[in-house]
Amino acid sequence: MKNRPPVIKQITSSEVLPIRHKVMWPNKPIRYVELPNDNNARHYGLFVHGEIKSIISLFTENNEVQFRKFATLIEFQGLGYGTILLKNILDLLQKEGIRRLWCNARVEKSAYYEKFNLKTTLQKFEKDGIEYVIMERFFVDIAKTKGAKD
Repeated sequence: MKNRPPVIKQITSSEVLPIRHKVMWPNKPIRYVELPNDNNARHYGLFVHGEIKSIISLFTENNEVQFRKFATLIEFQGLGYGTILLKNILDLLQKEGIRRLWCNARVEKSAYYEKFNLKTTLQKFEKDGIEYVIMERFFVDIAKTKGAKD
């Protein structure tokens, strides 16, 4: 069997819930990982051999996107699937002309997001005993930058 590259595609909110639950809050009811505006979000999954291994949800408002509930199944962490998914999302958002991407990152995961040029802000908070920091990345409008150099 040949190694096929992972495939990233848009999925439904019901497809992300089992992975969110298993990875993030397995000891809580599944409703705990549902978000009130999940039906208005774009959800993406990274598939390997037809099975979802990593997920991310995008919430857009005023040309800014917050990504939430970014998770990779525990048994597949460390294999680069989350990195592939996030890089693809960053490319997509830049092409769409999104001005700013941000997230509520667990403090212990902030170094991971720094690899993708997300910067920590001074905004921190705690939820259920876990410390979070808001991280953000501003995108440069390539067309405007190129036009300014011409």
